[in-house]
Amino acid sequence: MAKQYETVIGLEVHVELATKTKIFCSCSTEFGGAPNTHTCPVCTGMPGSLPVLNKKVVEYAMAIGLATNCDITRVCKFDRKNYFYPDNPQNYQISQLYLPIARNGYVEIEVGDLKKKVRIHEMHMEEDAGKLIHDEWDDTSLVDYNRSGVPLVEIVSEPDMRSADEVIAYLEKLRMVIQYLGASDCKLQEGSMRADVNLSVREAGTEKFGTRTEMKNLNSFKAIARAIEGERERQIELLEEGKAVVQETRRWDDNKEASYAMRSKEDAQDYRYFPEPDLVPIVISDEWIEQIRSKQPELQTEKLKRYKEEFDIPQYDAKIITGSKHMADIFEAASAICGKPKKVSNWLMVETLRLLKEHNMEAEEIAFSPENLAKLVELTESRVINSSVAKEVFEKIFAENIDPEIYVEEHGLKTVNDEGALEETLKKVIEDNPKAVADYRGGKEKALGALVGQTMKAMKGKADPGLVTQRLRELLALPE
Repeated sequence: MAKQYETVIGLEVHVELATKTKIFCSCSTEFGGAPNTHTCPVCTGMPGSLPVLNKKVVEYAMAIGLATNCDITRVCKFDRKNYFYPDNPQNYQISQLYLPIARNGYVEIEVGDLKKKVRIHEMHMEEDAGKLIHDEWDDTSLVDYNRSGVPLVEIVSEPDMRSADEVIAYLEKLRMVIQYLGASDCKLQEGSMRADVNLSVREAGTEKFGTRTEMKNLNSFKAIARAIEGERERQIELLEEGKAVVQETRRWDDNKEASYAMRSKEDAQDYRYFPEPDLVPIVISDEWIEQIRSKQPELQTEKLKRYKEEFDIPQYDAKIITGSKHMADIFEAASAICGKPKKVSNWLMVETLRLLKEHNMEAEEIAFSPENLAKLVELTESRVINSSVAKEVFEKIFAENIDPEIYVEEHGLKTVNDEGALEETLKKVIEDNPKAVADYRGGKEKALGALVGQTMKAMKGKADPGLVTQRLRELLALPE
């Protein structure tokens, strides 16, 4: 019988914090600036420069720690992590090893019917490195230090996950919690959330962990899932051939769907950590913790409960909407304006999700305002426009955030309420379609749909389909 293997996975998740300035200097953290324009002597490691800690970084880290059930370290310190690489101008990174800001937390995840806790070993603050840009044509490498010194929180899990699905559920839960806190936008494509996967395999039923590898360069949930499956298969193949798995750092190439070795996996001693001499310890009082705790926003669990009581929308819909803070904010604001939460929910659950999928977008990228969504709901519910026109208008709202009232007026999309014009059109449709009329009167209900379609076409989609159907039934009713 073939051996059964179990995958053991732990994650190191790096999250860029949403501060306006860097962790140890006043340079901007704005994404996308021209190379090396958001820099100063501190974040480029110039001799004689000294770091000054950004208080907001500590408060964001504390907020994330509290929201993930961690113990906050009352006295925490920074350490120097020494390594030599061109994107690291100081030749060391200021991080935390011995006394990180938070430890011993967990998040709860759901995968199908499985509910489990993924433990968090520790959470520490650190500075980001710069970015290397490799020009293969010119055979040169350039470095951009704009990202150097951007504040990070690294969240290190225990090896509690056993599949790609569990990993994705854990990352989605972390991302959602952090977004709700406003501590980061967690955009994988921009690098504000990055995950390194530590993975090993072992024979099912054994307690001892196998040799782990670390997978880097994972910038989407799909890439993470593919990398996990690829590395699992690679390690099993080695073990089946009687070969040893080497502890190393590997780089995932999503285009080739394969990984390659970068370097041997370092341990803490390889980095020659020592206490950071230029920064004093951070003393965190009970009062400070309570102050941060009191400012914690309503998270998804509390929102779900409130939505059920306040808005009476289906649990499934509420779960999807609250799965993104941005979408939840739009839902609540639009519902408050128009007073029709179920209708707002329907637009988000059906048309918004459809367009997000079509355009390969995340919910956080929704650009339309709750005001314009609320206006569309009002236009539809008051029958100023019919449902097919409403869908057309919503696509414009989704793409360009247009004001639906102005758009409907300018494009002449209002429903025609002229009874005389409708009656005239209905009589002509009946006259021009004798077969469909005969079929309907003969008991073929589908024939009525054809007549409704002809009427809507004749009126350029501006009639009320419900009213058209009702009047056709009345006009085609057989005399008793």
